[in-house]
Amino acid sequence: MYYQLYEFNHAALQPARAYADAIRLFYSNPFNPAAATPWGRSVAAAAEMFERTTRRYGKPAFGITATTVNGKEVVVREEVVWTKPFCRLIRFARDLPAGRKPDQKLLMVAPMSGHYATLLRGTVEAMLPHADVYITDWTDARMVPLVEGRFDLDDYIDYVIEMFAALGPGANVMAVCQPSVPVLAAVALMEARGIPDLPATMTLMGGPVDTRRNPTGVNRLAEERGTDWFRENVIMEVPWPNPGFMRQVYPGFLQLSGFMSMNLDRHITAHKDFFMHLVKDDGDSAEKHRDFYDEYLAVMDLTAEFYLQTVETIFVRHALPKGEMTHRGERVDPSAIRSVALLTIEGENDDISGVGQTQAAHDLCTNIPDHMREHHLQPTVGHYGVFNGSRFRAEIVPRITGFIAAHGKSARAPGRAKPRKRSR
Repeated sequence: MYYQLYEFNHAALQPARAYADAIRLFYSNPFNPAAATPWGRSVAAAAEMFERTTRRYGKPAFGITATTVNGKEVVVREEVVWTKPFCRLIRFARDLPAGRKPDQKLLMVAPMSGHYATLLRGTVEAMLPHADVYITDWTDARMVPLVEGRFDLDDYIDYVIEMFAALGPGANVMAVCQPSVPVLAAVALMEARGIPDLPATMTLMGGPVDTRRNPTGVNRLAEERGTDWFRENVIMEVPWPNPGFMRQVYPGFLQLSGFMSMNLDRHITAHKDFFMHLVKDDGDSAEKHRDFYDEYLAVMDLTAEFYLQTVETIFVRHALPKGEMTHRGERVDPSAIRSVALLTIEGENDDISGVGQTQAAHDLCTNIPDHMREHHLQPTVGHYGVFNGSRFRAEIVPRITGFIAAHGKSARAPGRAKPRKRSR
């Protein structure tokens, strides 16, 4: 019912949004003398603020059309190389110079936790000069008809295993935040089953491998409330006329309210500053605000079964570090991993995945040789800074590319690896 009311409210405001947008266009038109006055810019700014705060933000585009390889700009094209009802695998194909040796494959597993995979646009851009990049493009659950069936954490792990098969043995995988657990589980299951399509390296970044370590507010909330509370309070049915009509989901608009409440003062200040930038005709600052919030406010629904199983397995039961996690009845044993090099990365000021939660993967993967593992704690950055921003590009990317170069398929024969010093 609440989801339907949200849809009704959004539809009811459509005429007001259209009127506000017309006012914005009128008072920002250069042929209107009022557009050059503080009063005119204030009216236009107020109209834009209303329209932006009441709209539904659609899925953004990656929009990556070029990158630099060996100092030369090359064209980048998006190619869908694998698809399932709840995910597509996108390759960012580069027109490499003739005769240049292909780079190693990098599977970037994006979070399925509310935002679209485009949240990692900066991550993709930073890795494109160094690797043949693929990314998981998860589908908004409200857009998937019921006839396509369920999608839970077990299905997520199956998807990852199938992607490894599509890429072939010796690829490299990077899991950003939430996927750290299912990616680790997928690799462990593949090693235990003797599946040959294993990645050469596995990079886990800011992930909740063991949320008992330095628990954050998000971790404590999940553990204190329990799975039943979330089932009763945040799970709703997709309303008509969406393609996923009647599918049970954790709606994106509820997730967004949670994201915003964590730093509400910061968001209020950002919107106040945006208004003043518009009034002062500071176009560059206003555009930066638009770019950030066009991405941040674009959210997707998650299937109820995936969300609840994730909460129960990772945050309530701590099943993986306790050795109790299973995949379709088969125990997930990270100690089965022997031939995949492991790099973990954390942010010193991460308020989503506390320090030590990702590093815990090293304690679970006891049979990976010491010279095939590394941990890096990035000073001064928060959760977002682990995979994006200036420090990520300047300090974290070189560690990832160096690790892949040292332990990737082309850098070593099977079962052998170049020793690499651990760091913090």
